[in-house]
Amino acid sequence: MQNIDGQILVLKDAAEPAIADAIGRLIESGRDHELNRINVLDFSSRNGFDEERVISTFLHASRLGLFDLTWNVLCPGCGGVLDAHTTLKSLRSDDYHCGLCACGYQASVDEQVEVAFTISPRVRRIGAHDPHSLPLWDYYRQMFWSSGIDLDETSLKTLTEDVTLRAVELPAGEKTTLSLDLPAEFIIIFEPVTHAARFIDVQGERADAPQQLSLSYKKQPGPVETVTLRPGPLELSLDNQAGVRVLPTVLIAAEGLHLLIGKRKPFLTAKRMLSNQTFRDVFKADNLDIDQRLKITSLTFLFTDLKGSTALYERVGDLAAFDLVRAHFHALLDIIGSEKGAVVKTIGDAVMATFVRPEHALIAGLRMRAAMDKLNEKRGTRDLVVKIGIHEGPCLAVMLNERQDYFGQTVNIAARVQSLSTSQEIHITGPVIDAPGVATILEKEAIRPIQKHAALRGIADKVLVYEIP
Repeated sequence: MQNIDGQILVLKDAAEPAIADAIGRLIESGRDHELNRINVLDFSSRNGFDEERVISTFLHASRLGLFDLTWNVLCPGCGGVLDAHTTLKSLRSDDYHCGLCACGYQASVDEQVEVAFTISPRVRRIGAHDPHSLPLWDYYRQMFWSSGIDLDETSLKTLTEDVTLRAVELPAGEKTTLSLDLPAEFIIIFEPVTHAARFIDVQGERADAPQQLSLSYKKQPGPVETVTLRPGPLELSLDNQAGVRVLPTVLIAAEGLHLLIGKRKPFLTAKRMLSNQTFRDVFKADNLDIDQRLKITSLTFLFTDLKGSTALYERVGDLAAFDLVRAHFHALLDIIGSEKGAVVKTIGDAVMATFVRPEHALIAGLRMRAAMDKLNEKRGTRDLVVKIGIHEGPCLAVMLNERQDYFGQTVNIAARVQSLSTSQEIHITGPVIDAPGVATILEKEAIRPIQKHAALRGIADKVLVYEIP
């Protein structure tokens, strides 16, 4: 293992020192599985740190080479990792298939793509760097299931003793036969390396003579098929033609299995990462490919624009106006980052930002308005008036002009809603005001939104909007 003291010192300069120290201790003394696919939200909770600062510190640690960042496509049903990518560019827009759940999914980045951190092998080697050497249940725990599955020691014991009939490690090119006694339950024979599965619907009278079933594992799994067998003895023949070790596991698909995979912890999603300012600043090279289109089912957009900026330049002169506009940008960008948002781009005197949740955008908008009031008060004028619009909805993450950007009607509406403001009022849409967190903020601040229908340029129908006075 490398001496990492120097890298931790560099990390302290770039990020939160206390978090950097905690990361250093984890690298030095953490167990192997604790350094594989680290769930940074769980790390934050266990150590009492702010989530955004932990995400930022781990990103800086990855830039220094301490960790490798992975984008893991998850099955929403079982939480299994369907594919692991070292770069955002590798994510596909076509279907990913889960054998355990016998379902196909498109990789929406909202909840189906996990971002995790694994210790670099140049810093410290762990078992997950050679996954085919991991013991069977460690493979499940560290490689198949995501960091969101809460598989503690008690749960693991339940999995191995109550849910599993048999599990075997089968080297490449070898065959074996397992003798089983099938209960009258629905059975899944699942293999986590190739993701191959076979379902057995066990029903009817008990069989006296042994039943026969043969499975062959190849590099690419075939379609998931279901066979009907009777309770009783089964001779299960397994043939490994996959070229790597496989781990066939006979599972009882009953309540116990559903309870195990239903225990979930929050994890860092790709959507949240894309709306993280540190990621956008530090990992510019890990943008999408020019032809990629990643679906996001819900993202909140905040647009601002400085009212009357042309008249401002004429009134106070270029130099004074430039200093004012720069101060306005500095305040807005600081607020966006501190409220879990990210700046997508600035266009003239306007800002486009994204937030994972509507309430974060609204708090940012309210703070922006207050910040402009303070800047104006310091100068004894009302020169800085920022128009703000907020909208939430589905969109596509794309590449535009060599920058990771967003596309869709949600973006268009958000930009147009901002233009409704005539002074420092904020305009938000129905999806934003309907968010539970937004209602709490409005009640706490004693704000009474003014409802109105507005015609937006380029939008066919009038849109229900709410003015935040």
